[in-house]
Amino acid sequence: MSKVDLTGKVAIVTGGSQGIGRAVALAFAARGAQVMINARGYAGLRETVAEIGERGGEADMYAGDIGDPEAMTGLASFAHERFGGVDIVVHNGALLGPRARLENYPVHDWHEVMAVNVNGVFALTQAAVPLLRARGGGSMIYVGSGVGRHGKARWGAYSASKFAVEGIAQIMAEEGAADGIRANCVNPGGTRTAMRAAAFPEEDPKKLPAPEAIVPVFLYLAGDESKSVTGQSLDAQDYMGKDY
Repeated sequence: MSKVDLTGKVAIVTGGSQGIGRAVALAFAARGAQVMINARGYAGLRETVAEIGERGGEADMYAGDIGDPEAMTGLASFAHERFGGVDIVVHNGALLGPRARLENYPVHDWHEVMAVNVNGVFALTQAAVPLLRARGGGSMIYVGSGVGRHGKARWGAYSASKFAVEGIAQIMAEEGAADGIRANCVNPGGTRTAMRAAAFPEEDPKKLPAPEAIVPVFLYLAGDESKSVTGQSLDAQDYMGKDY
């Protein structure tokens, strides 16, 4: 099995300034992709772009709230203008929201989580499809969750939003097939991230895999070896240790 070569590919990674998104952006750039990373704040974006550059890769950044549809349209357009197209989109950025029972769930937080985790994913999908089609196809990689497959108490809007993300990925897989656009969903599992720490403050993060450990599944889905894979929901930790 040859290693994934992303030379000549352009990737968008949301939530790319920290955690899983940052690890994916670094890995894609190391394999030759030009990477456009997105997050709300500039500081983390600058650090990630600088690190990619120091390692010999090429990246740029677009600060904007995923929950703002105009920002997602702008992100896709800027990636196209800056790098000449888009081949890969990693829908990674998300909000956790409060851990609360549905009967007590704050309505404002519900709408905020849905705006980012569902509406933002939809907006970026819609903006990116014509760009991937223009390149003869590409890969949409959606980031789901175990609670987006089986709902659990006190996961509220986050759980519901990740069910929606699984659905968007399945719909996109069918609608994109004729244009060579494949769409898959990745469940990271328990990973050493700030979001995980917020959800499970009592948990020892040292017992969890680092974001870099779950990168192989993203490399697999971005590369040519997965050209026939679409409409699937994959567990990232099943791919740990594999040398894509």
